[in-house]
Amino acid sequence: MTHQNPVQSPEVTERMALNRRHFLTMLGLGGTFAAMSLGNLNRAEAAQHAVGLPAKPDYFSTPQASGVSSDDALARLLEGNKRFVAGKATYPHLDDARKAEAAKGQAPFASIISCSDSRVPPELIFDAGLGDLFVARTAGNIADDVVIGSIEYSIAVLGSSLLVVMGHERCGAVVAAVEGKPLPGKISLLADAIKPAVDKVRAGGGDIVDASVRENVKMTVAKLTAMGPILADYIKAGNLKIVGMRYDLDDVKVEIIA
Repeated sequence: MTHQNPVQSPEVTERMALNRRHFLTMLGLGGTFAAMSLGNLNRAEAAQHAVGLPAKPDYFSTPQASGVSSDDALARLLEGNKRFVAGKATYPHLDDARKAEAAKGQAPFASIISCSDSRVPPELIFDAGLGDLFVARTAGNIADDVVIGSIEYSIAVLGSSLLVVMGHERCGAVVAAVEGKPLPGKISLLADAIKPAVDKVRAGGGDIVDASVRENVKMTVAKLTAMGPILADYIKAGNLKIVGMRYDLDDVKVEIIA
Protein backbone atom coordinates (compact mmCIF):
# COMPACT_ATOMS: atom_id res chain seq x y z
CA MET A 1 0.00 0.00 0.00
CA THR A 2 1.36 3.44 -0.91
CA HIS A 3 0.75 6.22 1.57
CA GLN A 4 0.83 9.92 0.73
CA ASN A 5 3.92 11.55 2.12
CA PRO A 6 2.86 14.12 4.71
CA VAL A 7 5.97 16.26 4.28
CA GLN A 8 4.88 17.40 0.82
CA SER A 9 1.52 18.80 1.97
CA PRO A 10 1.33 22.60 2.41
CA GLU A 11 -1.01 22.06 5.36
CA VAL A 12 1.50 19.75 6.98
CA THR A 13 4.33 22.20 6.37
CA GLU A 14 2.32 25.00 7.97
CA ARG A 15 1.38 22.81 10.95
CA MET A 16 4.99 21.73 11.49
CA ALA A 17 6.15 25.35 11.41
CA LEU A 18 3.49 26.32 13.97
CA ASN A 19 4.48 23.47 16.25
CA ARG A 20 8.14 24.44 16.03
CA ARG A 21 7.33 28.01 17.02
CA HIS A 22 5.37 26.76 20.03
CA PHE A 23 8.27 24.56 21.03
CA LEU A 24 10.85 27.34 20.66
CA THR A 25 8.68 29.61 22.76
CA MET A 26 8.35 26.92 25.40
CA LEU A 27 12.15 26.63 25.56
CA GLY A 28 12.62 30.39 25.75
CA LEU A 29 14.34 30.35 22.36
CA GLY A 30 11.54 31.82 20.30
CA GLY A 31 13.03 35.32 20.05
CA THR A 32 11.62 37.09 17.04
CA PHE A 33 9.11 34.31 16.33
CA ALA A 34 7.62 34.67 19.81
CA ALA A 35 7.50 38.45 19.63
CA MET A 36 5.78 38.38 16.26
CA SER A 37 3.22 35.74 17.21
CA LEU A 38 2.39 37.34 20.56
CA GLY A 39 1.98 40.88 19.25
CA ASN A 40 -1.80 40.72 19.09
CA LEU A 41 -2.38 38.62 22.19
CA ASN A 42 -3.43 39.86 25.59
CA ARG A 43 -1.32 39.24 28.67
CA ALA A 44 -3.14 36.07 29.67
CA GLU A 45 -2.65 34.55 26.24
CA ALA A 46 0.98 35.66 26.22
CA ALA A 47 1.52 33.98 29.58
CA GLN A 48 0.13 30.75 28.17
CA HIS A 49 2.49 30.93 25.21
CA ALA A 50 5.43 31.62 27.53
CA VAL A 51 5.05 28.19 29.07
CA GLY A 52 4.16 26.49 25.81
CA LEU A 53 0.42 26.22 26.43
CA PRO A 54 -2.25 26.98 23.84
CA ALA A 55 -3.47 30.55 23.45
CA LYS A 56 -6.78 29.34 22.05
CA PRO A 57 -9.05 26.59 23.39
CA ASP A 58 -9.10 24.82 20.03
CA TYR A 59 -5.32 24.30 19.91
CA PHE A 60 -5.55 20.64 20.82
CA SER A 61 -8.37 20.00 18.37
CA THR A 62 -6.35 21.00 15.31
CA PRO A 63 -5.22 18.21 12.92
CA GLN A 64 -1.99 16.39 13.69
CA ALA A 65 0.95 17.20 11.45
CA SER A 66 1.22 13.65 10.15
CA GLY A 67 -2.28 13.83 8.71
CA VAL A 68 -2.92 10.31 10.06
CA SER A 69 -5.57 9.69 12.72
CA SER A 70 -4.85 7.60 15.81
CA ASP A 71 -6.95 4.71 14.53
CA ASP A 72 -5.35 4.79 11.10
CA ALA A 73 -1.89 4.95 12.68
CA LEU A 74 -2.65 1.87 14.77
CA ALA A 75 -4.01 0.02 11.73
CA ARG A 76 -0.88 0.91 9.79
CA LEU A 77 1.36 -0.52 12.53
CA LEU A 78 -0.63 -3.73 12.76
CA GLU A 79 -0.63 -4.15 8.98
CA GLY A 80 3.13 -3.67 8.98
CA ASN A 81 3.59 -6.32 11.65
CA LYS A 82 1.45 -8.76 9.66
CA ARG A 83 3.78 -8.27 6.69
CA PHE A 84 6.81 -8.78 8.93
CA VAL A 85 5.38 -11.98 10.41
CA ALA A 86 4.53 -13.34 6.96
CA GLY A 87 8.00 -12.59 5.60
CA LYS A 88 6.52 -10.07 3.19
CA ALA A 89 8.00 -6.84 4.53
CA THR A 90 8.05 -4.03 1.98
CA TYR A 91 10.72 -1.89 3.68
CA PRO A 92 8.87 1.32 2.73
CA HIS A 93 10.14 4.89 2.57
CA LEU A 94 13.79 4.06 2.04
CA ASP A 95 14.26 5.32 -1.51
CA ASP A 96 16.23 8.40 -2.52
CA ALA A 97 13.12 10.58 -2.69
CA ARG A 98 12.20 9.72 0.90
CA LYS A 99 15.76 10.33 2.08
CA ALA A 100 15.64 13.81 0.56
CA GLU A 101 12.25 14.56 2.11
CA ALA A 102 13.29 13.27 5.53
CA ALA A 103 16.33 15.51 5.47
CA LYS A 104 14.03 18.54 5.33
CA GLY A 105 11.68 17.64 8.16
CA GLN A 106 9.68 14.95 9.89
CA ALA A 107 6.06 14.20 10.69
CA PRO A 108 6.00 10.71 12.24
CA PHE A 109 2.53 9.18 12.43
CA ALA A 110 3.30 7.18 15.59
CA SER A 111 5.59 7.35 18.60
CA ILE A 112 6.86 4.24 20.37
CA ILE A 113 8.42 3.56 23.76
CA SER A 114 10.09 0.18 23.48
CA CYS A 115 12.87 -1.89 24.98
CA SER A 116 16.46 -1.37 23.85
CA ASP A 117 16.78 -5.12 23.25
CA SER A 118 18.55 -5.70 19.92
CA ARG A 119 15.85 -8.19 18.94
CA VAL A 120 13.06 -5.63 19.18
CA PRO A 121 13.61 -2.92 16.52
CA PRO A 122 10.25 -1.13 16.00
CA GLU A 123 10.97 -0.02 12.43
CA LEU A 124 11.48 -3.65 11.38
CA ILE A 125 8.71 -5.14 13.52
CA PHE A 126 6.19 -2.70 12.03
CA ASP A 127 7.72 -2.61 8.53
CA ALA A 128 8.15 1.17 8.66
CA GLY A 129 10.66 3.51 7.06
CA LEU A 130 12.42 6.84 7.40
CA GLY A 131 10.30 9.48 9.11
CA ASP A 132 7.45 7.11 9.98
CA LEU A 133 8.12 6.42 13.67
CA PHE A 134 9.47 8.45 16.57
CA VAL A 135 11.10 5.88 18.86
CA ALA A 136 12.38 6.15 22.43
CA ARG A 137 14.12 2.96 23.62
CA THR A 138 15.25 2.02 27.10
CA ALA A 139 15.95 -1.35 28.69
CA GLY A 140 12.62 -2.54 30.06
CA ASN A 141 10.75 0.16 28.06
CA ILE A 142 10.93 2.42 31.11
CA ALA A 143 9.25 5.80 30.75
CA ASP A 144 11.38 8.11 32.88
CA ASP A 145 11.23 11.91 32.68
CA VAL A 146 13.65 12.15 29.75
CA VAL A 147 11.71 9.58 27.74
CA ILE A 148 8.41 11.27 28.54
CA GLY A 149 9.80 14.65 27.51
CA SER A 150 10.96 13.15 24.22
CA ILE A 151 7.52 11.67 23.61
CA GLU A 152 5.78 14.95 24.50
CA TYR A 153 7.97 16.62 21.89
CA SER A 154 6.92 14.05 19.30
CA ILE A 155 3.25 14.71 20.07
CA ALA A 156 3.15 18.49 20.54
CA VAL A 157 5.80 19.48 18.01
CA LEU A 158 6.04 16.69 15.43
CA GLY A 159 2.38 15.72 15.46
CA SER A 160 2.33 12.00 16.20
CA SER A 161 -1.22 10.80 16.75
CA LEU A 162 -0.47 7.44 18.36
CA LEU A 163 1.75 6.44 21.27
CA VAL A 164 2.63 2.77 21.73
CA VAL A 165 4.27 1.35 24.84
CA MET A 166 5.74 -1.99 23.82
CA GLY A 167 7.19 -4.64 26.10
CA HIS A 168 8.41 -8.02 24.91
CA GLU A 169 8.72 -11.67 25.82
CA ARG A 170 11.62 -12.70 28.10
CA CYS A 171 12.77 -9.12 28.70
CA GLY A 172 16.13 -9.16 30.49
CA ALA A 173 15.40 -6.06 32.54
CA VAL A 174 12.17 -7.62 33.79
CA VAL A 175 13.99 -10.87 34.63
CA ALA A 176 16.45 -8.85 36.72
CA ALA A 177 13.59 -7.17 38.56
CA VAL A 178 11.93 -10.52 39.24
CA GLU A 179 15.13 -12.14 40.53
CA GLY A 180 15.90 -9.17 42.77
CA LYS A 181 19.64 -9.82 42.90
CA PRO A 182 22.16 -7.01 43.56
CA LEU A 183 23.16 -5.34 40.31
CA PRO A 184 26.29 -3.27 39.50
CA GLY A 185 26.43 0.35 38.42
CA LYS A 186 23.24 2.00 37.21
CA ILE A 187 21.70 -1.30 36.11
CA SER A 188 19.93 -1.46 39.46
CA LEU A 189 17.86 1.58 38.46
CA LEU A 190 16.24 -0.48 35.72
CA ALA A 191 15.14 -3.20 38.10
CA ASP A 192 13.93 -0.63 40.63
CA ALA A 193 11.70 1.01 38.01
CA ILE A 194 10.10 -2.31 37.06
CA LYS A 195 9.75 -3.66 40.62
CA PRO A 196 6.26 -2.16 41.24
CA ALA A 197 4.92 -4.21 38.32
CA VAL A 198 6.61 -7.34 39.65
CA ASP A 199 5.23 -6.79 43.14
CA LYS A 200 1.72 -6.35 41.77
CA VAL A 201 1.63 -9.70 39.96
CA ARG A 202 3.93 -11.86 42.08
CA ALA A 203 1.15 -13.40 44.14
CA GLY A 204 -0.71 -14.49 41.02
CA GLY A 205 1.59 -17.40 40.23
CA GLY A 206 2.21 -18.68 36.73
CA ASP A 207 4.88 -17.15 34.51
CA ILE A 208 5.96 -14.27 36.75
CA VAL A 209 8.29 -12.79 34.12
CA ASP A 210 5.67 -12.58 31.38
CA ALA A 211 3.05 -11.35 33.82
CA SER A 212 5.48 -8.63 34.90
CA VAL A 213 6.21 -7.68 31.29
CA ARG A 214 2.52 -7.19 30.70
CA GLU A 215 1.89 -5.35 33.95
CA ASN A 216 4.86 -3.05 33.36
CA VAL A 217 3.32 -2.01 30.03
CA LYS A 218 -0.14 -1.55 31.52
CA MET A 219 1.14 0.58 34.39
CA THR A 220 3.12 2.76 31.99
CA VAL A 221 0.09 3.26 29.74
CA ALA A 222 -2.02 4.28 32.75
CA LYS A 223 0.69 6.68 33.91
CA LEU A 224 1.04 8.36 30.54
CA THR A 225 -2.69 8.54 29.91
CA ALA A 226 -3.18 10.59 33.07
CA MET A 227 -0.16 12.81 32.52
CA GLY A 228 -0.89 16.45 31.71
CA PRO A 229 -0.79 18.90 30.24
CA ILE A 230 0.34 17.60 26.86
CA LEU A 231 -0.59 13.91 26.71
CA ALA A 232 -3.81 14.13 28.71
CA ASP A 233 -5.00 17.17 26.76
CA TYR A 234 -4.29 15.63 23.37
CA ILE A 235 -6.16 12.48 24.41
CA LYS A 236 -9.11 14.55 25.60
CA ALA A 237 -9.19 16.41 22.28
CA GLY A 238 -9.22 13.12 20.37
CA ASN A 239 -5.84 13.73 18.75
CA LEU A 240 -3.90 11.04 20.59
CA LYS A 241 -4.38 7.42 21.55
CA ILE A 242 -2.05 5.48 23.86
CA VAL A 243 -1.86 1.72 23.37
CA GLY A 244 0.08 -1.00 25.19
CA MET A 245 1.59 -3.90 23.25
CA ARG A 246 3.59 -7.07 23.88
CA TYR A 247 5.99 -8.42 21.26
CA ASP A 248 6.56 -12.17 21.07
CA LEU A 249 10.15 -13.10 20.27
CA ASP A 250 9.18 -16.56 19.02
CA ASP A 251 6.44 -15.76 16.51
CA VAL A 252 7.45 -12.07 16.01
CA LYS A 253 3.85 -10.94 16.48
CA VAL A 254 2.61 -7.97 18.46
CA GLU A 255 -0.57 -8.09 20.51
CA ILE A 256 -2.50 -5.25 22.09
CA ILE A 257 -2.68 -5.67 25.86
CA ALA A 258 -3.74 -2.21 27.04
